[in-house]
Amino acid sequence: MTWQERFNAYEKLMRLDKPIGILLLLWPALWGLWFVAQGIPDHRLLLIFVVGTVIMRSAGCIVNDLADRNFDSRVERTRHRPLAAGLVAPKEAVALGGALFLVALMLALKLNRLTILLAVIAFGMTLIYPFLKRFFPFPQAWLGLAFGMSIPMAYAAYINFVPIAAWFMMLANMFWAIAYDTEYAMVDRDDDLKVGLNSSAILLGRYDVAGVMLSHAIFLFMMVVAGTWYRLGVVYYLGIGVALLLAGYQAYLIRGRGREQCFRAFRNNNWVGMAIFAGLALDLYLRTGAAG
Repeated sequence: MTWQERFNAYEKLMRLDKPIGILLLLWPALWGLWFVAQGIPDHRLLLIFVVGTVIMRSAGCIVNDLADRNFDSRVERTRHRPLAAGLVAPKEAVALGGALFLVALMLALKLNRLTILLAVIAFGMTLIYPFLKRFFPFPQAWLGLAFGMSIPMAYAAYINFVPIAAWFMMLANMFWAIAYDTEYAMVDRDDDLKVGLNSSAILLGRYDVAGVMLSHAIFLFMMVVAGTWYRLGVVYYLGIGVALLLAGYQAYLIRGRGREQCFRAFRNNNWVGMAIFAGLALDLYLRTGAAG
C-alpha cells in the first residue's frame, strides 16, 4: 500500500470524507456557546470547541469501527470500511485513536476543571456507545446524550457552572439525535437484525416514522422553551420554523422507508441544526447591535 493509499484509508477510518457526523456534533456545541455568551463567544473557546469536535468525532468513529469490525464485514453498507476490509490493522487504528484522544486531552487541559471533568465523562460515553448496541434496545438515546455533552461543557468553559438550561438543552439534543439516528438506523435495520445489533428502528418497528416525528416535535418544542427562557426574539423562532419545515420534509422522505430516502432524511438534519444556529446567532447579534 502506498503512502497515499494509507492516508486515504486513515481519512476514511476517521470519516473525514463524510463530515455530516462532525456537523451533527458541532451544532449543539455552537448553540451552547452562543446561548451562554449571549452573542459571539470568546474566539479562543470557539476554536477549542470546533477543533475538539472534529477530533472527538474522528476518534469516536475509530472506536466504533474497532468494536464493530466483525459486524461491519457482514453488512453491505459498511463492509468497505478500512478495518472491515483489512486496509487498516487494528493496532494501527488503536494507535491513531489514542493519538487523537491525546490531542483532545491537551485541548481540554486548556479549560477549567469542571469542563475537563465533563470532557472525561463525554469520553467515557463515547467508549461505551459501540458496545451498548449489543444489549441495550435504545442506543440512540445514549448517542444523543453523548452528542449533547458539548452544551454543558460550553457553559462550564464559559461560566464555570452548568445551569438547568444547559442540561435542558442537552436533553433536547437527545430527542433530536433519536430522530436523525433512527432515520440512519432505518437504513441498516435488516442488516442489524441479521447480525444481532439493537437500534431504535428495530425497537419502534412499524411505529418508526411516528417515533422520528414525535422526537423531532419534542426537540423543537424544547428549543422553543429554551428561547423563551432567554427571551429571544422573532428571528430565533423563524429559525425554529425553518427547522420544523425541514422535519416535515424528512417525514415525506421516510414515509416509504426506502434506504436511500431514509439516508437523505438523516443528512438533511445538518440543515436543521444550521437553521436553529442561524436564527439564534442572528437574533443575538441584532439584540446586542441594538443595545450597542
